Amino acid sequence: MDEKLHLDLEDFSEEQFMESFLKEIQSEEAVFIIGIFVALALVVLTIVYFGNFWGTSKARNAVLLLGLCDSGKTLLFTRLLLGKFVRTQTSITDSSATYKSKSDRSSSWTLIDVPGHESLRVQIVEKYKAMARAIVFVVDSSIFQKDVRDVAEFLYSILTDSIVAKNAPTLVVACNKQDISMAKSAKLIQQQLEKELNTLRLTRSAALSSQDGAVGGSVYLGKKGKDFEFSQLANRVEFIECSAHGSKGEDGDADIDALEKSLAKI
Repeated sequence: MDEKLHLDLEDFSEEQFMESFLKEIQSEEAVFIIGIFVALALVVLTIVYFGNFWGTSKARNAVLLLGLCDSGKTLLFTRLLLGKFVRTQTSITDSSATYKSKSDRSSSWTLIDVPGHESLRVQIVEKYKAMARAIVFVVDSSIFQKDVRDVAEFLYSILTDSIVAKNAPTLVVACNKQDISMAKSAKLIQQQLEKELNTLRLTRSAALSSQDGAVGGSVYLGKKGKDFEFSQLANRVEFIECSAHGSKGEDGDADIDALEKSLAKI
C-alpha cells in the first residue's frame, strides 16, 4: 500500500501541480474581471437611464394651448397669466410665458399659446410638441356641432403623432364659452369627439401599417378591433368646462377653476 501511494505521488508531479494551480487562478481572475465589467456596465446604464429620465422630465416643461381659430385660447392664456380680461385678436404667432399653479407656487411651466389657423399651427406644433408636458385643447362649446369635424381632424393629427404618443402628455380638453346658452356640455363633446375620431381612424387606416406602430410619423389611434374611446390612450385625459369670458362680462371673473385644478395636477 505504501508503494501504491508513493507511485501516485510520483505521478502527480510538481510541474502538474503548478500547472493546475495556475489554471485555477486564471479562471478565478477571469470570473473576477468579468464581474467587474458587468458591475461597471450596470452603473453606466443606470446613470444613462436616470440622466435621460431627469433630462426629459426637465425638458418637457411646456403646456401647449391648442384649438381652432376663435376658440378662446388667447383669452384663456391671458386669464391664466394675468387673472383679468384683456381684449384679444386672432393670433398670427405663438406667445409664451411662465405660468405658476395657484395651489403650488413653486411649480411653474411654460404656457404656449399656439395660433389656431392651420397654415400657422402645423409648424409651431412641430417646434414645441417634444417639450409638451400637457396639452390643453380648447373647444368652442357654443358652435361645436358646426366645428366637430375640424376639431376632430386637428385632435386626430395631435394624438396620432408618434412623438406625442410616446411622451403621452396630459390632455385637457377645455370646453370653453360655457357662458353662452347654446354651449354643449363636456360629456356630450367627449362622446361626439369619440365617434368622429373613430370615423377618421377608419377612413385613414389605409395609411397605417397592419400592426400598431409608427408609419410616416403616425401611430394607430386607440385599440384595434374596438371603437375609439379616450380611455384607450396612454395619456391622462380630462374634459372640463370653462369660460374665459365669464358670465358677468368683461368686468367679471373668468370661470376657469376647473382648468386651473387640472393644470395643478400635471
